[in-house]
Amino acid sequence: DEAAARWLRRAADQGFAEAQFRLGVMYVKGEGMPRNYAVAVRWYRQAADQGHAEAQFGLGGMYGKGEGVPRDYEVAARWYRQAAEQGNAGAQFMLGWMYEKGQGVPRDYSEAIRWLRQAADQGAAPAQLMLGWMYEKGQGVPRNYTEAYMWYSLAAAQSDEKATHNLDLLEKLMIPAQIATAQERARNWRPDPGGENDR
Repeated sequence: DEAAARWLRRAADQGFAEAQFRLGVMYVKGEGMPRNYAVAVRWYRQAADQGHAEAQFGLGGMYGKGEGVPRDYEVAARWYRQAAEQGNAGAQFMLGWMYEKGQGVPRDYSEAIRWLRQAADQGAAPAQLMLGWMYEKGQGVPRNYTEAYMWYSLAAAQSDEKATHNLDLLEKLMIPAQIATAQERARNWRPDPGGENDR
């Protein structure tokens, strides 16, 4: 780890964004050097300013948690948005979550659904779980148990225990034909790396 950090620093000092991002990760985890969130933020920011989506996502997380910088949800949302617009599923999920909660951005269920759908379409289980919940409750979309069941099924297939629990509860509200339709849709679902499936 120490040798890796030395080589990464040489590349990072020359402005190589991937090295700056990787060095930031090592400072976050304390690999090859003592953990230092403030230094991690500095390296993330240098890579993020060059358009590195993972660094933008990481920087959003640092601001969201208040690690190495004062907690600032609005700044976190801005960094998440930059990464999300580049197709980063984690950032899309976080941005959707923030719109659903009204944290750092105005509460907007339609925007939440838009970003969650893009992450869920890429196979992000947390987004699939949350999208299922929003369809179950009718937040930002008309209530649709079949759609909710499908998204819960996809998340549950990735060992998401909350999704499995939600499936069990939702089945009690559905008729067998709805369940069968949802199960078939889940079986036929394929991830869309662009996050643009139109269902």
